[in-house]
Amino acid sequence: MEKPPLKILLCAPRGFCAGVVRAIDAVEEALKRFGRPVYVRHEIVHNRYVVEDLKRKGAIFVDELDEVPDAGAPVIFSAHGVPKSVPAEAVRRNLVAIDATCPLVTKVHREAEIHHRRGRKVIFIGHAGHPEVIGTMGQLPEGAVVLVETLEDVAALAPDPAETLAYASQTTLSVDDTREIVEALKARFPAIHGPNKEDICYATTNRQEAVKRVAPLVDALIVVGSENSSNSQRLREVAERAGCKVARLLLRADDIDWAAFAGITSLGITAGASAPEVLVEEIIDAFAARFVVTVEVVSTADESVFFPLPRSLREGA
Repeated sequence: MEKPPLKILLCAPRGFCAGVVRAIDAVEEALKRFGRPVYVRHEIVHNRYVVEDLKRKGAIFVDELDEVPDAGAPVIFSAHGVPKSVPAEAVRRNLVAIDATCPLVTKVHREAEIHHRRGRKVIFIGHAGHPEVIGTMGQLPEGAVVLVETLEDVAALAPDPAETLAYASQTTLSVDDTREIVEALKARFPAIHGPNKEDICYATTNRQEAVKRVAPLVDALIVVGSENSSNSQRLREVAERAGCKVARLLLRADDIDWAAFAGITSLGITAGASAPEVLVEEIIDAFAARFVVTVEVVSTADESVFFPLPRSLREGA
C-alpha cells in the first residue's frame, strides 16, 4: 500500500537544557577522573534511556547514601537538588561529594534561605514527592516552609497573622498553572514576597511556549520523555489545553500505540528537558516507516545558556 503523507512540526527548543547537560557531563567526567564505579544518588535526570546509558558506562544509582559502601567513594547528587542533610551525611561518611544540582534549582534554594533568614514563612509551589521539592524544602528547618499544589491548597492556608510570607516554586511547573496560584496567593496575601525573577526555568518556559504554538495546528502531538519527568508531563498537559486531541508522552518509538495515530495528517513532536535528541530521531524514523514524512521546525526561542561543570570537577581540569 502507498504510504500516506504526514507533516511533522518539530518544536524548538526541545530536549536537553543546560542543567541536564551539566549533570550528565558531571557523571561522565567523574567516571574519567575516578574510574568505575561512580555512585549517583537518585536518577541524575528523569530519563530512563539516559540513566541506563550511564549505568553501562559505570555509574551506580542508589536511593540513599547508606547504599554507597566505601569511604572516599565519589557520589553525585542529581540535577534536582538534595536536602541539606544529604551533603552533611556525605561529609560525615568521608565520601567525595559532587553536587550536580542545576544552578537554577540552586537559585531557588538560596531564595528560600534568604526569606527564612529575614523571618518569612515560605510557601512553596510544587508537586509533593518530587525530588526537587524534597530538596528545596529540605534547605529549611521543619515547619519553615509549607507546600501548595493547587488553588484549593491556597484557599486552605491559615498562617499566623503575625507571620510575614514569601513564595517560591519548583522550576519545572506549568507556567499557566503556577501563574494562577501566584495570583491567588497575592490576592489573599497582598504583602507576600516573591522572587526577583520567576522560578520556573527558561527551558520549561520555552518548551511550553513552543508546544502552545504547535498544538492547535496538528492532529496529534508526542512529547518524548519519561513518565517521572515533571517538565515532560507538563508539556503533555499544555498540548491538551492548547487544543490537541491526541497528546502522548512516550519514552521511545517502541512505546508508540499506532492505533492512536491512525488517520492523522499532521503531528507535533517535542521533547522534555531530560530527553536526548536521539529518541526524537528514533520516533521520526518510526513514523517515516509508515508515512511519507515532511518535517518543519517551529522555533519560538533561541537558547544559548551554558553551565560549567561543578566546581569540584573543574579544579585541576
